Amino acid sequence: MSDTSPLILQGEEIVTDDCITIIHPYDRREVGRVARADAKLMERAIAGAYSARRAMADLTHHRREEILLTTADMVQEESERLAELITLEMGKIIKESRGEVTRSVFTIRTAAKEVSRLGGELIPLDLIPAGEGRTALLARFPIGVVGAITPFNFPLNLVAHKLAPALAAGCPLVLKPSSTTPQIALEFARILLSAGFPPEGLSVLPCSPEIGEALATDERVALLTFTGSAEVGWGLKAKAGKKKVALELGGNAAVIVCGDAELDWALERITLGGFSNAGQSCISVQRVLIDRAVYDNFVADLVERVKALKVGHPMDEESDLGSMVSPGEAERAWSWLLEAQEAGAKALCGAEREGNKFYPTVLERVTPMMKVWSEEVFCPLITVTPFGDFDEAIELANTTRFGLQAGVFTRDIGRVSRAFRRLEVGGVVINDVPTYRVDHMPYGGVKDSGTGREGPRYAIEEMTEPRLLVIREGLGM
Repeated sequence: MSDTSPLILQGEEIVTDDCITIIHPYDRREVGRVARADAKLMERAIAGAYSARRAMADLTHHRREEILLTTADMVQEESERLAELITLEMGKIIKESRGEVTRSVFTIRTAAKEVSRLGGELIPLDLIPAGEGRTALLARFPIGVVGAITPFNFPLNLVAHKLAPALAAGCPLVLKPSSTTPQIALEFARILLSAGFPPEGLSVLPCSPEIGEALATDERVALLTFTGSAEVGWGLKAKAGKKKVALELGGNAAVIVCGDAELDWALERITLGGFSNAGQSCISVQRVLIDRAVYDNFVADLVERVKALKVGHPMDEESDLGSMVSPGEAERAWSWLLEAQEAGAKALCGAEREGNKFYPTVLERVTPMMKVWSEEVFCPLITVTPFGDFDEAIELANTTRFGLQAGVFTRDIGRVSRAFRRLEVGGVVINDVPTYRVDHMPYGGVKDSGTGREGPRYAIEEMTEPRLLVIREGLGM
């Protein structure tokens, strides 16, 4: 395969002398080549976006909404082609890729709806005598250039969560997509441009992390919005200076299963939440904490369900999961599994690997000192641990540097209240897994899991700034 797909610089398609080769995760064949940006192209993109600030801010609200709705329609029309491209680049099974495209359409439509809510408020100043005869208005204005960096695991929807709110807010944007999955980001950008996104306001530059770092360090970029690993995200924030930074980072999500829960439902959801997308999700189920009174039977049933999962080609409609994204990631996860076993952990199923095909694994006898507990495994592996009482379960769930989402299965409203008050996470999901996300939710974490919130409304708030207008009446007005 010799053709190189162009990158997008202010709406213009450019082929460079260097390229990124895209390898299909499952069978390791080449499936595409994409032009790679250098520092000069990144400089041009940032400078161009900075010059486009006024034009983007002046784009009327009805035009922003119209472009987003047209984009959503076009993505819907191209849904099968886009789903196949996601599977080709990332290795996600095709039925999950279709689901991601559907979610992306919803994300874009939600951003379009939020355009109509970009109003302000009237603030009465005559609450004190000095405020008599004066009126205050508060409105939100575009923050300026948005620099966005996205990961490989949801290569369309997470790009939509950056680009759609930026357009809704009236901000120019420079995107660095994952080098593993750049083709789907470029295809989405082409759709946006076809729908009417002002070309001067959009650049998509596949590039090295070193080149992408300019989105954090360049003072002309007003906001850096990053989704990816905690180490990279916090490292970029440390270099970002005074600019605003929104980070959606990793996790090692805990699920608490109480003895009074609907156990069959919990089993179904944990099996899905732990192994969909081959466990490569920041809110994938990782640590399952189970009431000791039901532990043995619950774990036995869980293992049987996990054993029944089919690892196969991602284009096979019958596959439940394909491979991990790369041999390097599989090797990293495998080393963590072996390290845990050497320290006393026991594999109840799985613990097999062929290249980057990592078979679904359930691990018990784990401790908070093991990486499979304390870090983000990002692979098809879950751990199971018994607990004696609910307070112990909450303490175990909080024994981590991460805090993205947690799930609790119970029928006890008192436990619901305690979980909501005491779990150190950005979101608590009751009677479902932490993997549950609807795209207009305020989504994000605490501790090492990030800062800020995503979901179109909340991303638009990050991409705008409030400005106050005070008017003194009279004086010819």
